[in-house]
Amino acid sequence: MAVLGNPDMLTRKIKLCHINAHITCRLCDGYLIDATTVTECLHTFCRSCLVKYLEENNTCPTCRIVIHQSHPLQYIGHDRTMQDIVYKLVPGLQEAEIKKQRDFYQKLGMEVPGDIKGDLCNMKTHLDQRNGDTKTDETANKDAGEEKPEEDNDYHRSDEQVSICLECNSSKLRGLKRKWIRCSAQATVLHLKKFIAKKLNLTSFNELDILCNEEILGKDHTLKFVVVTRWRFKKSPLLLHYRPKMDLL
Repeated sequence: MAVLGNPDMLTRKIKLCHINAHITCRLCDGYLIDATTVTECLHTFCRSCLVKYLEENNTCPTCRIVIHQSHPLQYIGHDRTMQDIVYKLVPGLQEAEIKKQRDFYQKLGMEVPGDIKGDLCNMKTHLDQRNGDTKTDETANKDAGEEKPEEDNDYHRSDEQVSICLECNSSKLRGLKRKWIRCSAQATVLHLKKFIAKKLNLTSFNELDILCNEEILGKDHTLKFVVVTRWRFKKSPLLLHYRPKMDLL
């Protein structure tokens, strides 16, 4: 990696092994994948490693600080900046991870989710440009014009979909008229909070908690993550409950 300092100074190169401690997961000793940070202490791990660890623990694996007594998973969040840094520093890591995900879905006979397909296309474009196989501006603009209507009309329908039943378990809120919805597996719990708040004319989505199996879900959890970690062996649809935060008091 090249580090640029004062323009009058020579560029100084740093070996990757010298910064490995800052971009690896303490739980698996591998480079961070789907980097997830503990909000209490800001230590970062692979999401799958951290979630598995927190199934039986409520402390940070590094500093042992208590994340939360009963719901530690609610106090972790995806660290996109750190993940981008790792992918930029480690050659071929992102390409290898996307390929693993694609091979995983194909091995199970499942359709590859739209976000992985998009990453593969972006990766191919990046490699083509790096190898000098670039399109002319005229061709690129023409392709962009042809693809724009399809992109605008897609609304994540090409993503893996999740069927959900939203039930109210509080007398302080009314139930939804249409409690059955289907949306992208990449949607987050925060999206659901905003959806429910809009339908119920609430002043703020922050007034809501969403639960699965009586456990409060973190706002950054994707529906795919919820299905895999809390609904893996149960039949569709995914059953979620919502209630006002004051019910916790």
